Amino acid sequence: MVERLTQAERAGLADSLPRWRMVEGRDAIVRRWVLADFSAAWGFMARVALLAEKHGHHPEWSNVWNRVEIVLSTHDAGGLSARDVALAKDIDALGID
Repeated sequence: MVERLTQAERAGLADSLPRWRMVEGRDAIVRRWVLADFSAAWGFMARVALLAEKHGHHPEWSNVWNRVEIVLSTHDAGGLSARDVALAKDIDALGID
């Protein structure tokens, strides 16, 4: 079973994932991107899909034209887990702001 993050682990999220925010009313994190156009957004999503497969962990996401929103939470854990943090860090490492 996948364990939820501890309070100590949660306390470090703002430093380790500064661009991600907590989802109100839910144990999840979210980040939004605005890219140049639909093609750039789609390409970014394709790269994230490959990362998600590598992690065996799949995000909730939405895309409208040049905007992408990704929500991470581990259903097996009932909230945030180390899987979410690892995937968020790898997504951030893509260098897409």
